[in-house]
Amino acid sequence: MHRRQFGLLPFAGFLGQAPRPLARPSADQLAWQDMEMAMFVHFAPNTWQDREYDDLSTPLDKIQPVKLDTDQWVSVAKSMGAKQIVFVAKHAGGFCWWQTETTKYGAKDLAWRGGKADLMADLARSTKRAGMKMGVYLSPQDKSLEIDVGGKAATPEGQVKYDAIFRQQLTELLSRYGDMSEVWFDGSSAVDVGDILKKHAPHAMVFQSKYCTIRWVGNELGYAPDPGWNAVSADAAVSGVATGKDGNPEGTVWLPNECDARMRREWFWNTKNGESLKSVDQLMLMYYRSVGHGSLLLLNHTPDTTGAIPEPDAKRASEFGEEIRRRFDEPVAETKGTGRILELRLPKAAKIDHVVLMEDIRNGERIRKYVVEGLTASGWKPLSHGTAVGHKKIDPFPARELFRVRLRVQEASGDPVLKKFSAHAVGKGEGLAPIDTFETHILRTWDSKTVKTGEDSWDMDISAVAEAAGQYEVEFLSFGGEHRLSVDSVTLLHGATESPEFVRRIGRSNQFRVTITGIGERLRLRAKVSGSGPDTFGQVMFRQVE
Repeated sequence: MHRRQFGLLPFAGFLGQAPRPLARPSADQLAWQDMEMAMFVHFAPNTWQDREYDDLSTPLDKIQPVKLDTDQWVSVAKSMGAKQIVFVAKHAGGFCWWQTETTKYGAKDLAWRGGKADLMADLARSTKRAGMKMGVYLSPQDKSLEIDVGGKAATPEGQVKYDAIFRQQLTELLSRYGDMSEVWFDGSSAVDVGDILKKHAPHAMVFQSKYCTIRWVGNELGYAPDPGWNAVSADAAVSGVATGKDGNPEGTVWLPNECDARMRREWFWNTKNGESLKSVDQLMLMYYRSVGHGSLLLLNHTPDTTGAIPEPDAKRASEFGEEIRRRFDEPVAETKGTGRILELRLPKAAKIDHVVLMEDIRNGERIRKYVVEGLTASGWKPLSHGTAVGHKKIDPFPARELFRVRLRVQEASGDPVLKKFSAHAVGKGEGLAPIDTFETHILRTWDSKTVKTGEDSWDMDISAVAEAAGQYEVEFLSFGGEHRLSVDSVTLLHGATESPEFVRRIGRSNQFRVTITGIGERLRLRAKVSGSGPDTFGQVMFRQVE
């Protein structure tokens, strides 16, 4: 491999002005982003039910995962290049895979292993032996205790009782099993746990809640946006439910994206989803759009009822890791440096089809616009272009025979600092296939006769059209006439529980972004509207967005 630096020119902002201060990662955020890949493990009683959400129907004496071996889980993770395993210790049903007295629905209540099983302890030993990091997912929702999304109880008295239970569960998980590198509060958390996090997991990355230090990308496809800015506004950060769409290069809080995605169609193994195991090409597309867009990819594996990750899934993980290494472990040439221009001279003419860019994000995310060019026999030709680089940007393009490759930063906030600029001859150009498109649904049609003058309330069931966790947009459209519809507020309801924090107005429009972190129960939108004026009609449109 040929390493050499060329053409490093200083750049100090626009028009001679000093650049504004940029958001920067903490040392813990930096270490987390450097992992790039992690493995999720979903395993719960619903594995025995062919369901995504536990309906509490499985007799506990039927749960006998006799082939469960956390060393196998770790081996699968390492084969695909993951540096961390995040284990779902308690999913929404409430079953706890560790020894706890907070519930009668957990490992201590199984006949398996005589009620002494503790998968957190097993996995902690396995990850420690392998030199891997470990994270934990603790669902604030708990159906076994009749607790809704976000850890919300039906009554104030019930909330006080559950707060104590949840806090004890979190304390047990964070104090008994060594250092945790990541803590997941799926659906955010109404329970205040800041003191517990500070005491027992001060270096862990936190997913959702007001203590979050990373953010959900906003879908379960493994796709991050491009540009995938790492910073967000202070308001977005404290909301606890910021997503990839909140990225803002001028934001004041560093809050990097995490892409959670599945090897199979569902999060949990079932008897019907074996054929949905993703191909290597599908996984590579996911890799390009997650790690290649500066995010961490958290890729799920799901043990079957024996407790083992199925052999086809384990084999596919190994093939995926091998393909990543084949494409990117041995660049044709590589350099690093500071300045507006970095030039990479190849050891000899070669057919190049990828470049990898990495900023030194300790200095913040400085690049705002760039172009990559290649020197051909007929001169310099453009190869790729973009805006955000951040932790990593992978640019594939049609192969061309080149003598040199150069990066030209066209806009920046301060001197661009590249920790890596490499050229690769992969032999494939996957990575730029279109992202899934989503159908638009009409939730409601209205006219001036059906809208009251003054305030009205509309309840709209979205259970059938919100088919996956992700980000959605709802828009209240008016057509013709003089009628003016004003939408005062929109709230998301999980069952009977209101969750207004998951709905945000887009600008000053009658369009709202809705974040849905889980399905499997009745979901509704409640809109407070008011209107006046004759001769008009309209529709309420709803669709998932990337």
